[in-house]
Amino acid sequence: MVTPSGSSRGAAGSATKTGAGPLQQLGEWCARHFVVVILLWLIGLGALHALQNTFGGMYSDDFTLPGTQSNTGAEVLSEHAPGAGGIGAQVVLHDAQKPLTGVQNQVDQAVASLQKLPHVLSAANPLPANSSAPPTGALSSDGKTGYITVRFTANPSSFGHSYLHGVDQAVEPLRAAGVEVEYGGPLGELARPKATDLVSEAIGFAVAVIVLLIGFGSVIAAGFPLVTALMSVIVGLSCLSLLAAAFTFASVSPTLATMIGLGVGIDYALFLITRHRQQLMDGADPTTAAGRAVATSGRAVLVSGCTVVVALAGLYVSRVGFIGKLGVAAAVTVITAVLGAVTLVPALLGLAGRRIDRYRVRQPVAEGLSGQTGEPAAGTTAGGWHRYAQRVERRPSAFLVSGLVIVGILAIPLFSIRLGHIGDGADPTGFTDRRAYDLISTAFGPGANGPLTLVVDQSKVPSSDRSALADSLKKSLSGVPGAASISSLTPTSDGQVLTGTAISRTSPQDAGTTTLFRHLKNDVLPQGVSGTEATTYVTGTTAAQDDFLDIISARLPLIIAVVVAVAFVIILIVFRGLLVALKAAVLNLLSIAASYGVIVAVFQWGWGGPSLGVSGTVPIESYVPMMMFAIVFGLSMDYEVFLLARVHEAWVRTRDSRGSVAHGLEITARVISCAALIMVSVFAAFILSDNIVVKMLGLGLAVSVLIDATIVRLLLVPAVMTLLGRAAWWMPRRLDRILPHLDTEGESVAGRTP
Repeated sequence: MVTPSGSSRGAAGSATKTGAGPLQQLGEWCARHFVVVILLWLIGLGALHALQNTFGGMYSDDFTLPGTQSNTGAEVLSEHAPGAGGIGAQVVLHDAQKPLTGVQNQVDQAVASLQKLPHVLSAANPLPANSSAPPTGALSSDGKTGYITVRFTANPSSFGHSYLHGVDQAVEPLRAAGVEVEYGGPLGELARPKATDLVSEAIGFAVAVIVLLIGFGSVIAAGFPLVTALMSVIVGLSCLSLLAAAFTFASVSPTLATMIGLGVGIDYALFLITRHRQQLMDGADPTTAAGRAVATSGRAVLVSGCTVVVALAGLYVSRVGFIGKLGVAAAVTVITAVLGAVTLVPALLGLAGRRIDRYRVRQPVAEGLSGQTGEPAAGTTAGGWHRYAQRVERRPSAFLVSGLVIVGILAIPLFSIRLGHIGDGADPTGFTDRRAYDLISTAFGPGANGPLTLVVDQSKVPSSDRSALADSLKKSLSGVPGAASISSLTPTSDGQVLTGTAISRTSPQDAGTTTLFRHLKNDVLPQGVSGTEATTYVTGTTAAQDDFLDIISARLPLIIAVVVAVAFVIILIVFRGLLVALKAAVLNLLSIAASYGVIVAVFQWGWGGPSLGVSGTVPIESYVPMMMFAIVFGLSMDYEVFLLARVHEAWVRTRDSRGSVAHGLEITARVISCAALIMVSVFAAFILSDNIVVKMLGLGLAVSVLIDATIVRLLLVPAVMTLLGRAAWWMPRRLDRILPHLDTEGESVAGRTP
């Protein structure tokens, strides 16, 4: 066991002396050569933006799940029936006045034009070729609603918005004849209004300005975090666009990157500027103050940023490229936010010099404690946070129980969480895919929006046995619970594959459709081919989404375990306390559980969902918990690192465990509260998005940061740390020798403050 004054302290001290130099030199150089640094950032921003406009890629939800039965089934179908493979979408036709047979010529013309478009494998006419031909199944009983099934070589969203011009021209004769034409499925997603985050960003910025002005009292100091965050995000998005030219990133990627980049960018700059202004109040010159801010809080920014990136990289444990690349998209703007904090921020501080508080809206304040003694700064008195810290120090058990009760209540809905896919039925009625969804639901039933394609590969079955196989399958597919209809299985042109369609009684996003999919895949079809060499698959868009759900559900625990373990090791290395690291992991899990509970209550239970623009209740999008966990766990470490860094700094200086906790809380509470309020505002502003997944992520991240910065950081952490006392910093001697020594806040630099 390492004693408080033992080798651990000495090692940390030596690490501090050798590690703080380069960062302090970087901060001082940037502050001294502020013109060069600012020009380099502006040139880089302009150059990257120009490259983005010239070579930048597009964002698309076109991804596959290699190895899954739905993907294999799609490949089998494409091989034996190319026209039935690919990605299907619907062009929905509706005439409220007369049957569609009255516009037979226009329908035939539209189908022929659609078949000639690039990337189209086939287009199925909903109208029978003649009155004696059997119905196609794509025409309603009253004949007023039908749909053309168009099959594409890839997801239409990857073709670009301009592709719609050709589709619009193909169906123009129908619209001219008074027929309502709507686009469903992936084609409808391409036709959605181009998403813009400008309103959300403007609201987030406006709130950030108000919070920073109130928190800092200085116009210049309030503006610097916004300028830094904005430039960092623009650079990051340009880099992401260039990456999108080589790799496929989901359409939500730039929104996610913007959301995370703005939040952490403002926070990181805020922490550095706060430390810098305290150094100025303690008598340092601006250049030295900027250097010390980078060597202390800048070091914490580096640790925090690395933790966020590591947490996001943990998404690759899912072994699903789509998920891993969402983590990469968010990590890009986190990295540029860190670079902006340690280079652009000190340059702006050097530019401002001692004029940083020239334009005031109130008396400026910084940390409120002297960097030299840890006592109230000269000319100030102990404020509300000081008194609050003392109150927590006196009654830690009461604060701990209060925090646990609040988190526990918020987490209750989590136990009823249902993962799934949010279908077009939840979109605003102004979207064409929502109107197409409603038309199909009314005319054919909700399950027709997500048909399940049944594929039976009988290539290894002798020809003499195929008739018996067809009879066995027909028997198995009759009376399947949850199915509204299942078509007869018909052979492909080469006779090697049987294919049919199953329609659920419920909508694609309903749990009943998932149950039907699994029953068909695992029970019905295998039973129908039992005793033969045939192989069966359930494929199509809905089947792929359900396979994706199964993969995510199976791998989410592994991702949680990996991210928690990595974060535990980082905290252990940084703060040299076994119980401190364990406490950080457990409390972060509690805050995430509470935020999960809130999104379940709002979206799945419908508590307030309509007021957010969500139509009815929806499942939790399958990858949202995974994304939220990685992002929230990483962001939680922001406040964990900044709070514990100050507690650890006081502990190293005084060896007073209870007083160190109170010191860390009172010196960081105001800054953490301001930073959290800004991040909550940035995330919450994205609830205005028309994309339900973005709404879900925005609300979830906003709630999680709010819980983390209030209940966890202001109640649970100081209460637990106070109760643990000196034991919090216990470190086994052997483990202490193995782990590298890092200094997050540059205590030796802080200790040399004049």
